[in-house]
Amino acid sequence: MSKQKIYWFCQVFGWTLLIMVEYLAFWLQDGFNSDLFYLAIANIFLGITLTHLYRFIIKRWHWVRLPFFRLAPRVLTSVFILAVIMTAFNLPLDLKITPQYLVDEPFIVFGYLLTWGKTMLTWILSYTAYHYVERTRDAEIEKILLKTSIRETEAKVLRSQLNPHFVFNALNSIRALVLENPSKAQQGITQLSNILRNSLLADRRKTVELREEIKTVEDYLALEKVRYEDRLNCRLEIDPKTQYLQVPPMMLQTLVENAIKHGVQKAINGGFVELTTWIEVGMLNIRIRNTGVLGDREASGGFGLKNTSQRLELLYGTDASFRIRQESADVVCADIVIPMQSDGVFRRSEELKKV
Repeated sequence: MSKQKIYWFCQVFGWTLLIMVEYLAFWLQDGFNSDLFYLAIANIFLGITLTHLYRFIIKRWHWVRLPFFRLAPRVLTSVFILAVIMTAFNLPLDLKITPQYLVDEPFIVFGYLLTWGKTMLTWILSYTAYHYVERTRDAEIEKILLKTSIRETEAKVLRSQLNPHFVFNALNSIRALVLENPSKAQQGITQLSNILRNSLLADRRKTVELREEIKTVEDYLALEKVRYEDRLNCRLEIDPKTQYLQVPPMMLQTLVENAIKHGVQKAINGGFVELTTWIEVGMLNIRIRNTGVLGDREASGGFGLKNTSQRLELLYGTDASFRIRQESADVVCADIVIPMQSDGVFRRSEELKKV
């Protein structure tokens, strides 16, 4: 049922119940009185009309957005005005229809104002409180949607980042091969094209299958191998059970690039990069080991570590972890632990957001 239908149901049912209960009390005591019955019907319509007019006013001038000290006087004034109207309508008619009940009343006008004032105050407070709750809930929903939008934007920015220095270095390496080894240069162009394609697609997908990410890493390492030749040794040990699990796109490439830039490149005799994956306690474990010395996190980690931490937090929250440590004197080890999730999990989450 829509809010509009609920509102009108509450209006009709509430005012009918209130007026008819009072009318039934007179009916049981004095019997049926047609004039009193018609007055009751008129009061139902008048109560609905006046409160609906109040509803129009508070929505038209956005009273519920006002602070309490500005809203309270308006509410009290509205209660008084509505009570005066109901009293002005009912008192003269009651004096004609049921004068026997009003003869001994010393403060008859005050009594009417108080009775109708309590009725109107109850209605107005209920309706105003409902709107305050509704507005607070809508504000919370908007805040959540805004926060989600901001997080999604941040995630897209992080996914789309690719170190431009790598692209320049790869192009220089390929250029050197054009005359020396054309077939290898052609292969290098294909590998660079695959990496750039995956980088462009990264901002459209939250996750990709691990096997796709491994292929990107292999293309990247092949291009870096052209530059470093025998100074770079690569080892990949991928558990077949992990190949179809989901990981953030370009994350491993970023970490491997970070390992070469801050580790192998600085080692006099070159070094190695090792990528291993396995499943443990229902979690996907990824380990990247490389030659290097872990100094200041900002200085030695640079873009790669910060990017990885932020993306894991945005995507998995506290369910994922990322840790980098000095394993030995000349070996740095980075460990990533993320939930085992298939593409279907993310598709269902996207569908739930659209509902």
